[in-house]
Amino acid sequence: MPVEQNEFRSAARHDLHSGGAIAILSGRPLLPNSGIPLNLDWVREVRVNTSAVERRAQSQVARRTVKKEWQAAWLLRAITCMDLTTLSGDDTDERVRRLCAKARHPIQQEIERQLGIEELQIKVAAVCVYHAFVETALQALEGSGVHVAAVSTGFPAGLSPLAERVNEIRRSVEAGAHEIDVVITRAHVFGGRWQALYDEVAAFKQACGSKPMKVILGTGDLMTLRNVARASVVAMMAGADFIKTSTGKEPRNATLPVGLVMIRAIREYAQETGMAVGFKPAGGIRTAKQSIDWLAMIKEELGLSWVRAEMFRFGASGLLGDIERQLEHHATGRYSAEYRHPMA
Repeated sequence: MPVEQNEFRSAARHDLHSGGAIAILSGRPLLPNSGIPLNLDWVREVRVNTSAVERRAQSQVARRTVKKEWQAAWLLRAITCMDLTTLSGDDTDERVRRLCAKARHPIQQEIERQLGIEELQIKVAAVCVYHAFVETALQALEGSGVHVAAVSTGFPAGLSPLAERVNEIRRSVEAGAHEIDVVITRAHVFGGRWQALYDEVAAFKQACGSKPMKVILGTGDLMTLRNVARASVVAMMAGADFIKTSTGKEPRNATLPVGLVMIRAIREYAQETGMAVGFKPAGGIRTAKQSIDWLAMIKEELGLSWVRAEMFRFGASGLLGDIERQLEHHATGRYSAEYRHPMA
């Protein structure tokens, strides 16, 4: 086997298996988030220096990225942190089954063979679908270890009556969904109705039971970074297991400045409470370079223990194709056409 492949296999193994089983911040092991009572003083005191956030985000993009085998290893990590997603009005059972087949085997076997990574058994973290397709996805993914995440609570607007949204969560849990993605009422943020937002998310959490809950803030609708930070803090206080940027349906979805604000809210919450909350950027992340920018920012701001599927996810539908092309280029030195790497 060529030296380059030996080096790549070593890098891939190290990156995929580092981090441990418990999130750690500044050497301190953290517990899963169980929520805390709403602290309005904390919420009111939240401030964001927008220009500083934008400079920090821009510096992330401007840096020279990792190269060669280490780049390939980080791209493999990105795949293992993906929630492959189909949330379209024209979704069908067959489309969901095809997406699940891709989730089981996200990299073509020939590329795996060329990279020498067959034994790593790379697969995505979850497939994210509407409630109507939970059963189809569960059947298609049976025995794979890939989770089924159901979007709920009147996705994407979140404007149906609260009782209906809570019942929707319960139906998805009863159907066997492993994870639930919920969406908040953005008007609570605009009006500064923090108790209402807290009570809403807490009700969602109760309905989820033991299933991990990802709280979608709809950051493209929230207008200011301060609103994003405040909504993040309240969602975490109410018991969110993950905070997620977007539904993917807003005009503006996941951006690095928004992500940085949410990540630092997670860090402050962990420092204050000793509890860890995951992060999921979703919408608009389409290139391998973008995935490495996000992974690097998470690693620098929160540490390596967050750079794994238990604590970090990409909400993505188009990202995997570009990553697969980059991995093939690493293996062969040639770029393939996009149509050779279909999602579903």
